[in-house]
Amino acid sequence: MKQTTIRRAVSAMLSAAMLMGVCACSDGNGSGKKFALSNSTTDLMANVERSTNALAFQKDGDREQAFEKAYSDFALMLFRNCAAADSKKNTLVSPLSVMTALAMTANGAKGDTLEQMQKTLGGTKEGKQLNRYLGAYYNSLPSSEKAKFSSANSIWLKENSFDFKKEFLQTNADYYGADVFSSKFDQKTLTDINGWVNEKTDGMIPEVLDTIPDTAVMYLINALSFDAEWQEIYREDQVHEGEFTGIDGKTEQVSMMGSTESVYLDDGKAQGFVKPYASGYSFVAMLPNEGISLGDYISSMNYGKIASQIKAEEHESVLVSLPKFSAEYAAELSDVLRKNGMSDAFDQIKADFSGMADVTPGDLYISRVIHKTAIDVDERGTKAGAVTAVEMSKNAALMMNTVFLDRPFVYMIIDNESCLPIFIGQMTHVN
Repeated sequence: MKQTTIRRAVSAMLSAAMLMGVCACSDGNGSGKKFALSNSTTDLMANVERSTNALAFQKDGDREQAFEKAYSDFALMLFRNCAAADSKKNTLVSPLSVMTALAMTANGAKGDTLEQMQKTLGGTKEGKQLNRYLGAYYNSLPSSEKAKFSSANSIWLKENSFDFKKEFLQTNADYYGADVFSSKFDQKTLTDINGWVNEKTDGMIPEVLDTIPDTAVMYLINALSFDAEWQEIYREDQVHEGEFTGIDGKTEQVSMMGSTESVYLDDGKAQGFVKPYASGYSFVAMLPNEGISLGDYISSMNYGKIASQIKAEEHESVLVSLPKFSAEYAAELSDVLRKNGMSDAFDQIKADFSGMADVTPGDLYISRVIHKTAIDVDERGTKAGAVTAVEMSKNAALMMNTVFLDRPFVYMIIDNESCLPIFIGQMTHVN
């Protein structure tokens, strides 16, 4: 396995049990047939040209390394928090999907909101730097007949809500190939969004939304699809019945797949292996040592040590047994992101997204960050999908009529039955 291939594989780590890149750059159309919109949704990018040179920049080695470290730190933070939320639940996150959806959102943030989002995503105050290196990372991810990746980004705007800024939409189109749609945010919009997600994840995530709240005015969505064969597909005689002891101590009968792999890992607290896919990607697993709980291992996990062993020139062989498995995961990430430095973006008073539209702080805020993943691992290989939807909402106070008696006013006391005033007056000053 070439070092450049391994580097791509480990830089998109998903979890302690699996470090896997799950994304590739696309033109916004993803793989497969073109998504069909309902007649209530309009494609706003039909006459918009995406920049062809947004990612044509001179890379800086130090900045590229800083991005990779920031990405790895974000991946571990996201995984640790989601795993800790329910230690007995199968957890699978795509940090690349979440980071991309939030990076698109950050392109419309200003002030402290932007600074907090940048710090959470990458520790840099240069938004263009994150766009460039994240976009360049997308472009570096390979896709082939036996290791297929696709990614798509979209922004959905509610009709007659705000005049969203062209610069914000153009930036996300240039760096992330984001399509932009305008719709009524009714039942047809819900069907359109879920249909788009289903197509872009190759059916792995049938829907991301079950409802669209009245206050929602924008969705920024990233969808990923991954389908790859093992470099060496398991033969029938390599699959056998075995036992798997769950975190609750209960034993279950499973189908185990046995093989000999060429890369053995040992970080001092867990042992693991690398199993390559047919082209460009690898599956990595780490099994905590006896006496070390899964939770304790995840909380102390040292990604740098694992990556350095994978990148090493020499490796030891290892006999492995891998269960066939399928898993689905869903999480609302608002609390995780709030706790990790991104509080203002969710605050209905402090949130500053004036880079999206001509609004004041608090008018627009992130109401939900919805993340869903799914994976199937069998003799042939792995199929996985992920989606992240950032829901932007209008402050509820803006949805209703308001009367603030902060200047001279007339007031009355009336008889309810006749509605005739018993008292009527004016207030010209309070004190």
